[in-house]
Amino acid sequence: MAKLEADQLREFYEQCYTPGVDGDKYRAWRHLGAVGKADHVVDLVARAGLPAPRTVAEVGCGDGAVLGELGRRGFGGHRTGFEISAAGVKLTAEREEVDEAHVFDGEHLPVADDAYDVVFATHVLEHVPDPVPLTRELLRVGRAVIVEVPLEANLSARRPAARAASEGVGHLHRFDRAAIRRLVTGAGWTVAAELVDPLPREVHLFDAAAGAARAKGYAKWALRAAAAGVPAVGERLVTLHFALLATPPAR
Repeated sequence: MAKLEADQLREFYEQCYTPGVDGDKYRAWRHLGAVGKADHVVDLVARAGLPAPRTVAEVGCGDGAVLGELGRRGFGGHRTGFEISAAGVKLTAEREEVDEAHVFDGEHLPVADDAYDVVFATHVLEHVPDPVPLTRELLRVGRAVIVEVPLEANLSARRPAARAASEGVGHLHRFDRAAIRRLVTGAGWTVAAELVDPLPREVHLFDAAAGAARAKGYAKWALRAAAAGVPAVGERLVTLHFALLATPPAR
């Protein structure tokens, strides 16, 4: 798939969340990813020493899998999702753990300042033509903000096959850790907690039935796990996932 242009994004994500031939496979994949993303949200709130949030919002919620997982864990008293895809919003609204789901334009959230105790966007900013305005919007509506992205500014991600795969799923940017930190610190916010995840073995073995595919998955998992142990080096070599929680300046 060729690199997506900005004006193709909405149609691309509508197709992502419209049921198709591989619907069961993609639902299983999104659920598997949602477990890890929910782990990160819960972990970062704990690391930052924040109280249990009453109101939680996800921006770029997709089909609501992460909000659903958080709801099953009792995280957040009121859970809201925002998504540019109407098909995604429909799926999100059907989840009993989600209280509200809304289509938004990808730039502006139709809510007041400080509307939510925690706002999070996991694997969203790499899909946005300009991540700065959306980040500022997250900071406007949240009293604590969590951002997660894949760190693709590395040697492995420069390979033609890796670039094609990244662009094929709508990635418009290749971030490093410093770039994500600057998005929040540049607005005067503080990074209160952060983590790096090589992703669990189950993710690397997903849909790998044959022996060769499973061996490749195990090798990829082992390499990334080792790289995550020395993040200063590992982040330059392979793609790891990075998440941070930011808090506002004293008011």
